[in-house]
Amino acid sequence: MWTADHCLCVATCGLRCGDTWLCTIHSTYHYVYVFPSPSCDKGNPVKFRCEREALAEALATAGRATSGRNTTLPVLTGVRLELRGDELVITGTDLDLTIRATVPVGGDADGGVVVPSRLASDIVRSLGAGKVEFSADGDDVSISSGRSQFTVRPMTFDDYPKLPAPAPQSVTLPGAAFGEALRQVVRAASTDEARPILTGVQLASENDALRMVATDSYRLAVRDLGVQHVLGADQKVLVPGRALNELQRLLGGDADVTMRLGEGNATFEVGGVQLMTQLIQGEFPNYRQLIPNDHSNTLTVEREPLLEAIRRVKVLVSRDATPVRLHLGGDTLRLTAINQDIGNASEELDAIYEGTELTVAFNPDYLAAGVDACVGDSVTLTTRDGLKPAVLRSAGADDYLYLLMPVRIP
Repeated sequence: MWTADHCLCVATCGLRCGDTWLCTIHSTYHYVYVFPSPSCDKGNPVKFRCEREALAEALATAGRATSGRNTTLPVLTGVRLELRGDELVITGTDLDLTIRATVPVGGDADGGVVVPSRLASDIVRSLGAGKVEFSADGDDVSISSGRSQFTVRPMTFDDYPKLPAPAPQSVTLPGAAFGEALRQVVRAASTDEARPILTGVQLASENDALRMVATDSYRLAVRDLGVQHVLGADQKVLVPGRALNELQRLLGGDADVTMRLGEGNATFEVGGVQLMTQLIQGEFPNYRQLIPNDHSNTLTVEREPLLEAIRRVKVLVSRDATPVRLHLGGDTLRLTAINQDIGNASEELDAIYEGTELTVAFNPDYLAAGVDACVGDSVTLTTRDGLKPAVLRSAGADDYLYLLMPVRIP
């Protein structure tokens, strides 16, 4: 079982082993939205035609930002459809995250309507291939294709919040490189909303480049991305990990990403999709002193065999917090898992090791995540001893590190 003894230690901001995680600022973050007075307006008449696949994808994309069923503002469970000419904009939001997807359609009547997000998405996805006819007038929304016909009730259009416009200034990031950096870093951000600071990824200007950092107090991921002039000198912003997870899903191929930083929010544009999120306000932990300046033990091992071995060994311990032990010494790496109630698992791998013989144990899921985040054929693991933080890197690369706290074992 994980205890406070296993958390990362950052003395300068009050983060200590043996204490509950305390960040410099733990206040929640807020943003101002304007809500019109409630009305019975269901929107303006809308009518268009669209290919099913394109409409289904846009509804699903925008719908990922909508609120769940348990919300004090029911209209946030819906998506807003706005038609102007032959361009349809579908918007979903929960007030923290907003996603707008733009899709070309054959427009017949400009207007706007709000429909239940999940229901509309399920209906369109269930239709046969081909054109979907969509029309909204008064109290009915009609969705049809071929011989299939659905009628649903729209939601109150005027209750949908007025969302802020993106900032006018923008910078462009290479999509493939930025997406890879997100893949490596976002996994280390916390998902515990009780610790809002740790749910974010810090983007900072570092030596005229972009540095991305995330930690959940048990592990730390740092990636330096060689792009310049993304942020101002010494500028830092804290972007919610949830928003960056959604951004990863949008990235593909070599499409560039446009980033706009506003007053308390950030907007990312990829193709026909715009993602806006409010920034987290607060001081990110001082992570620098955690990263060892020196180390006496270095393990080099092939990445894929190590990843597969971890996955096999942890089958035995997948139902509890039993750590995986790495026995370092000689020209082999031995992984073991010991569960007193079930049994033992062990596997050996060829490796290159420099240092004193020792055994170090890790949470198997966190270890596997770090190995998976590295690129290349081999990874290196460096540590001073079995109780100090260990650092994983791609062999021969210095632009990414994954620091992991060991688990105390008898």
